[in-house]
Amino acid sequence: MFPDFRVRQRDYLLDISKALTQELDLDALLNLILKYAIEMLSGHAGLIALRSQDEGWHIRVSEGISPDFLQHMKPFLKQIPDDQDPEKFEIPEVNRILNEITFSATLGLLSGVGLPLITQKTVVGLIFIFRSYAGLFTANDRTLLHSFATQAAIAVQNAQLYNMVKQNEQRLDALFDSAADGILLISANQVIEHCNPAFTRLVSQPAENIHGKTHDQIVRIENPTQDITLEKAIAGGWPLTPHAQLYVEGDLVREGLPPLPIGVTYAPMLSPENKLINIIATFRDITNFRKADEAKTTFISIVSHELKTPVALIKGYVCTLNRKDVEWDSEFVDESLKIIEEEADHLNELIENLLDATRLQTGKFAIQKTDISIPSMVKRLVDRFSTQTKTHTFKINIPDDFPSVMADDTRIEQVISNLLSNAIKYSEKGEICISGEVRPDKVIICVSDEGPGIAPQDFPFIFDRFYRSPDTARKTKGAGLGLYLTKQIVEAHKGRIWVDTERDKGARICFSLPRMEE
Repeated sequence: MFPDFRVRQRDYLLDISKALTQELDLDALLNLILKYAIEMLSGHAGLIALRSQDEGWHIRVSEGISPDFLQHMKPFLKQIPDDQDPEKFEIPEVNRILNEITFSATLGLLSGVGLPLITQKTVVGLIFIFRSYAGLFTANDRTLLHSFATQAAIAVQNAQLYNMVKQNEQRLDALFDSAADGILLISANQVIEHCNPAFTRLVSQPAENIHGKTHDQIVRIENPTQDITLEKAIAGGWPLTPHAQLYVEGDLVREGLPPLPIGVTYAPMLSPENKLINIIATFRDITNFRKADEAKTTFISIVSHELKTPVALIKGYVCTLNRKDVEWDSEFVDESLKIIEEEADHLNELIENLLDATRLQTGKFAIQKTDISIPSMVKRLVDRFSTQTKTHTFKINIPDDFPSVMADDTRIEQVISNLLSNAIKYSEKGEICISGEVRPDKVIICVSDEGPGIAPQDFPFIFDRFYRSPDTARKTKGAGLGLYLTKQIVEAHKGRIWVDTERDKGARICFSLPRMEE
C-alpha cells in the first residue's frame, strides 16, 4: 500500500478510537466502522455480520449491497452451527461462505476480505468487504488492519453492553411503573429519589411534589401495629444484612383524604462494603385484608352468640326435664320438647347456612336444575309458615298462567323460605304478600311485609355476608347469612335480586329467574 494511504489508515484508527468513547448507538457505530473499512480496503461494498447467543450469525448493517443479495446470504449464515471455539471454526466458515457466494454471484469479478471482530477471546462478528482485486497486504498493513479490527470489536462490544444496560433499565422502569403496589426509591439519607405512578395514586399527589422530599415528610403512619418507623429503625442500626427487610403497618395519612390502611416493606440496597446505598419501599393497600380480618372477627362473634343461645336453651330444658325431684305435667313437657325442637332446628339451619357459605367460598356450591312450578312451591311454603305465626296473614298474588322455570327446586325453596322467614321476623304483624310477574325473558317473584321496612343506609349492604343492621341486630337473632346465601343462589341461576327502594311501607324484596327457552 502507498505511504499516504497508511496515514489515512492511521487516521481511521484514531477516528475509531474516538468513536469508542463517543458513539454508543450500535447501528450508527457499525455504519461508521463499515464506512472506514470500505475506504481502508479500497472496497466497493461491505457488510458487518454479528454473532449473538439468541440469533446466531446475522447481517446487521451493509453498504452498497442489493436487498436481494442480502436475503440470499441470510439462510447460509443461519446454518452455521455453534462451536466451542468460534474463532477457529465459525469465523473461517463465515468468511468461506461469503467468499463463495460473492464469487458465484459476480462470476469471479469480485472477491472478499474478512476482518474478524474479536475482543478478549470473544467473537463479536466479522467485517466483510467486497473488492475487485485480491491485493496483498504487507506485515505493516496486517498489523494496522488487526488494530483497526480490534478497536472496532471493542467499540461494538461496548455499544452492545450499553444497549443491554439500556434495555435492562427500560425493563426495570416498565416494571417499576406498572407495579400495582406503590414504590419509593429512597436515598441513604432518607430523601425520596423516585416514586412510581401507583404511589402517586395512593397519596393523591403528583410526583413532583414527592421527589426531593424526605421520607417522613411524605410517609406518616398513624395507629401502627408496632412502635417502629423507618427513621427509628435506621437510628437503631438497621440494616445489618442485605436481606434485613423492615415491615411497618398502620394508617397512611393523606392530605384531604381519609387515612389508608397500608403495609410498607422496606428493603435495603447495600454496597459490597455493606454500606447503605438506597432503600426500596413497597406500599400495599391492605383495606381488603382489614375487611377480611373484621369479617372473621364478626363471624366468630356472631356464630359464637348464635350457637350459644340455642345450646343453652336445649341444655336448660333437658336438665329441667331430667330432674328426679319434680313431677312435670304433660303440658309443660310438651312445651319444653317443642322449644327443644325449635332450637335444634335453628341450630341445624345455622349449620347448613355456614356450610353453604363455605361451599361458596371454595367454589363447591352446585345447583341441579329441574322443571319447577313456582306457584305450587309458594302455596306449599305459605301453608308451612302459616302455622308458625298468629299475627300475620299471607296473600298469594301470582297469575294463573305463570310459566315453569328450570331451576334447583331445593335452592329456590330456600330462597323463598328465607324471604318469608325474614318477613315474619322483622314485622310484628300484618299482611305478607308473595307476588309474581311474567316478563318475556324472565319471571319476577316479590315478598313484601308491613313492618318498619329497611333503612336507606342499609340498602347497599343487606346482601353482604354477616351484615346485620345495627337497629335490628339488637332485637332479633341471626347470623347475617340468609340474604347473602339468597343472593348467591339467585345469581347462580343467572338471576338478580334487589330491594324495592320506592316502597312507602314495610320491606319488599324481589328476585328474577330466566324463563325457559321455548
